[in-house]
Amino acid sequence: MTAVAERHARRTRRTTVLTGVALTAGLSAGLLAGPGPAEARDGSSPLAYRCQVLGRTHEVAVRVTGAFPETAVPDRPITPGDPAVRVALPPEAAAGLLPEGTVSVSATLRMTTLVAHNGRTAEASWGRLTAPAAAPGPEGGLDLAHTGPVPAVTVTGPGDVDFRAGDIRLELHPGTADGAEPLTLPPVECTPAEGRDTLLATVRVLQPPMRPSSPPAADPTAPPSDPGPDLVPGPSAPSGGRGSAARAEPPAGDACPEAPPTGGFDESFVPEPTPGESPRVIDLPGRHGCAYVVGLANVRKLGGAMIVNDPARNPQKINVMAVKRTVVRPGTRPGGNYFRADSFGEIALPDAESTFLAFGFQPVSARVEFTNGPLTITTGTIGSPPDRVNFAMAGFYQSLRIHDVTVNGTPLDVGPACRTARPFRVVLHGEFPHYQNVLFGGPMRGMVTIPEFEGCGTPGEDLDPLFSAALSGPGNLVAMNQGPLCVPVSQLSCPPDVPVLPGREEGD
Repeated sequence: MTAVAERHARRTRRTTVLTGVALTAGLSAGLLAGPGPAEARDGSSPLAYRCQVLGRTHEVAVRVTGAFPETAVPDRPITPGDPAVRVALPPEAAAGLLPEGTVSVSATLRMTTLVAHNGRTAEASWGRLTAPAAAPGPEGGLDLAHTGPVPAVTVTGPGDVDFRAGDIRLELHPGTADGAEPLTLPPVECTPAEGRDTLLATVRVLQPPMRPSSPPAADPTAPPSDPGPDLVPGPSAPSGGRGSAARAEPPAGDACPEAPPTGGFDESFVPEPTPGESPRVIDLPGRHGCAYVVGLANVRKLGGAMIVNDPARNPQKINVMAVKRTVVRPGTRPGGNYFRADSFGEIALPDAESTFLAFGFQPVSARVEFTNGPLTITTGTIGSPPDRVNFAMAGFYQSLRIHDVTVNGTPLDVGPACRTARPFRVVLHGEFPHYQNVLFGGPMRGMVTIPEFEGCGTPGEDLDPLFSAALSGPGNLVAMNQGPLCVPVSQLSCPPDVPVLPGREEGD
């Protein structure tokens, strides 16, 4: 290898920050991804090992492939996706180890990974990864690709997390032509070659915005407590470690709904992947959470707006199953990078009250009841820098019912079923970086078309044409502001904040 090629290889190993499939694995444990840093890329780390075989030391090439998220947040597991450890035993290492008549060899592998974060290091064991039976090479060498699930790593504070390869233990199971049960040979123990780079990936952990909470009063007589490690290998992490913010219990009545939302995605609100190789669709356990969403809805014909889920009048929360599915295509595949994280939920809004000047002169007051279908939220990225595009959208079907109407202060009987003739689509879009993902929330906007009305009036008095003329039609702006998602299982951003109405943000 030339010096230029070697420098390039070292630089590639150090800067490979892999996303996509691994990001989806992190998401399955609660890492809620969206536009911004998420980008799906395949990655491969060539490594050099020294292996002990029958008392002799051999140089062995090892290649680790997989995917990691580019960024993560504290208290959310980071799990490598689709990991594979390929071990190439040279003929001189396999000679004498395999029994006579060997026609195929399967294997199991355990690799220790070293995970470093803020000056602390922990070990996470990758095992048992398995390799299917493969025939020895023409000269007797073995090329074995081991795959399987690996554990998650969770950190409780921000900072870069380095994943490095450690020791390997390889067990070979040779098979013979007579079909006898494969044998198990003495294990092959391998250590990274001295002075060689073992970095697999670096994941940057960012601190998400969260409402500060008051810590419990300190006991001045108590001795200082050990802050504990901020690096936790395994499927879950305890709260309260170094770098974690203290979180108060949500007040009564301000917790998330106990039951997660029912139903699932409305596929009509899910964007189609860009042309190219079909992305991989991965169903995930998801994380149950809730958030406040408040906003404004304009009625273009009346030149006015009504407050939706008024933050001053007992606003309601959306009930969300966050990141229940991801769709991933690495940037190295035909069609380029495509990453999407899909969530679904329920949105029950209280009635809204408003007064308009109908036809420019007649004051009309009314209450509006909202009936909403399942909520689908999807965020992601298309393409690679500098041409990467971020997207975030939320969609649902909605019907409106009008009641308690007064005209110039006089009640108008519109009947109990004065409503839009059919549900209409509501599609809201968030703009990066103001709306990054469902975890952080932010503003979203969209235009809706209000259908004609039916069922308005009393017997002998048809008010459908009146309300259709005053309200129905296209070009009605809906502007909503979602607060950060409260995830009860980890008390992240709990209790949920009530955001300000759009247009009333700080500095506006």
